[in-house]
Amino acid sequence: MATMNEWIQGARPRTFPNAIAPVVVGTGAAVRLGDPVWWKAALALVVSVSLIIGVNFANDYSDGVRGTDDDRVGPMRLVGSGAASAGAVKAAAFGALGVAGVVGLVLAATTAWWLLVVGAVCILGAWFYTGGSRPYGYAGLGEIAVFVFFGLIAVLGTEYVVAGDIDIAGLLGAIAVGCFSSAVLVANNLRDIPTDTESGKITLAVRLGDRRTRLLFAALVALPFVATIAIAAATTWWALAGLVAAPLAVLAARPVVGGAQGRALIPGVAVTGLAMLAWSVATGVALAFA
Repeated sequence: MATMNEWIQGARPRTFPNAIAPVVVGTGAAVRLGDPVWWKAALALVVSVSLIIGVNFANDYSDGVRGTDDDRVGPMRLVGSGAASAGAVKAAAFGALGVAGVVGLVLAATTAWWLLVVGAVCILGAWFYTGGSRPYGYAGLGEIAVFVFFGLIAVLGTEYVVAGDIDIAGLLGAIAVGCFSSAVLVANNLRDIPTDTESGKITLAVRLGDRRTRLLFAALVALPFVATIAIAAATTWWALAGLVAAPLAVLAARPVVGGAQGRALIPGVAVTGLAMLAWSVATGVALAFA
């Protein structure tokens, strides 16, 4: 039986910035529009974090039963390591996704019922990333899904439920967060190219190859700072505060651009998440209080 610490590690807390950052940016954009509903922002955060925990456990389960994690280089997986049974991890995934669904239902009921469709798509996307007979994560579509779910939908969805509207600041913020979030997955999949190729998991990194994957990562961590300038031009120059995350982005890119392999890429994944969180906090605060 897995220990509590192993369950916590299995939830992959290093990915939590992917869930927190979009809610911070979306809330900041919502405050700028006026009359924010703060309890909805809190519920949006619960939905986002529950979804990422759910997709992490679902990924652990699906990759574990397929044998993809048998020779894993990265952080421990519960099923692949034998620390927890596949059934227990699957139940944990369904539990986390269930929490996201219930809280999302509250948001839909108090905002707009069509959000139920968006929520259902998000939950299905979380499961079928590596679940089902034809997971889209095995077809090189994972980065696109992350960009959409933890970028566009998460930021704009938060802004909409909190303020009842969306604007250019929210859209540009969604693109920036989506790029950061996708970069985290790109770095992760770059590290796993050898084992994913051997196991038949055809990620975007496997399709692009080592060199082009590194170039893609560099572009993804640079684009949010282009978005920073665009947000500042369209809204308030205080949004340039997002540039404070640039040193972290450079630090994250160094091992990737420098040709690091295997475990040497793990710190870059974590620092990319920190850069995303720093950018989101700085930008969200600037939008809210400028």
